[in-house]
Amino acid sequence: MQTVLGHLTYCSNIHAGESWDDHFKQLKEHIPVIKKQVSPGKSFGIGLRLSNMASIELIKEKNLEIFQQWLHDNDCYVFTMNGFPYGGFHHTVVKDKVHAPDWTTTEREAYTIRLAQILSVLLPDGMDGGISTSPLSYRFWHSTEQLPEVFEKSTLHLLAVLDQLIQIKQSTGKSIHIDIEPEPDGLLGEGGEFISWYTQYLLPLGIPYIAKLFGCSDDIAAFHIKEHIQLCYDVCHFAICYEDHAAVIKQIRELGIKTGKIQISAALKAELPAELEKRAPVIEAFSRFNEPTYLHQVVAMQQNGKLKRYADMPDALPDAYNTEVTEWRAHFHVPLFVEGYGVLQCTQQDIEQVLSIHQQQPFTAHLEIETYTWEVLPDDKRLPLTQSIVREMQWVMALLKVRSE
Repeated sequence: MQTVLGHLTYCSNIHAGESWDDHFKQLKEHIPVIKKQVSPGKSFGIGLRLSNMASIELIKEKNLEIFQQWLHDNDCYVFTMNGFPYGGFHHTVVKDKVHAPDWTTTEREAYTIRLAQILSVLLPDGMDGGISTSPLSYRFWHSTEQLPEVFEKSTLHLLAVLDQLIQIKQSTGKSIHIDIEPEPDGLLGEGGEFISWYTQYLLPLGIPYIAKLFGCSDDIAAFHIKEHIQLCYDVCHFAICYEDHAAVIKQIRELGIKTGKIQISAALKAELPAELEKRAPVIEAFSRFNEPTYLHQVVAMQQNGKLKRYADMPDALPDAYNTEVTEWRAHFHVPLFVEGYGVLQCTQQDIEQVLSIHQQQPFTAHLEIETYTWEVLPDDKRLPLTQSIVREMQWVMALLKVRSE
């Protein structure tokens, strides 16, 4: 729904269904109920997640027309999409496969162009649209020596998408941006790595590419790049990496790089007591979140102020009694409205800080809640799905002082 601080929604990756028919059934079941409670008097925006399979099915003219009519009948609209997970995301082991195929492939390029074509049809006039995507690749798939080639190849595939986005803008007037989403152990794992890639690869490769392709000046080419390739600020991911939110947002602004979307999400965290015998309850609590579906990267703060990274929770647990480690933050998108989980906490304060910065000086028009782990939460933390989504929406609305209308 539209607010003075941007369009607010939740990401439909919370709903199972890899085919379009299955996912559409989930939308029809949940969206009207949620809208009635959080946005009864105004249009409700949808953050649509489509698998590659679903995108191939939805782009068919008849399916798009049926969906458009359903959106109209239910006073809903689509303004943002999640194009990060390409394949199965529920009821299967995802782990590092969430990055596959990565941006070194034509498959990722074609999938993203298809999403942009769908969004160009669904997006209301006068509104920009965004598609979040992976941080190019998964870090552990490549050796250090391979990285320059991987960065260049990934960037060139993104530029091929940019070509299509510029053409969509020229033919329809609709501006669609790809929002790169840094994630721990992604090739772009944090804010600084995103900025380095943007300034050292994207702009140097992209400016002459776009200038030649469209016969424009370097300044116009840079304008096109910054309009159509932006940052997805996932609060959970940035919190795990102990990012200084104010500093990152300030640097992004100063460089003229836009933020396409804030993904409002929370991670787990806890201090590890110096007395080793007191750590057992904390480690046991983290162990309860060690489930086999998704990657649960852990980033630890050490006594010397440096970070120690673990690729997944099973890699971190054997090092739990390391006396040099003082705190853990774990990649597990827990509910926003729950401040604590016994001896564990969540990074709720990071959400409050980022949204406070946004309230003072808005830096995006898209706000999307992204908690997708309801099916794999410990049993005592699960609530009925629709009720949980409504509570998350209401928690964010209260934080932003947005009323249901």
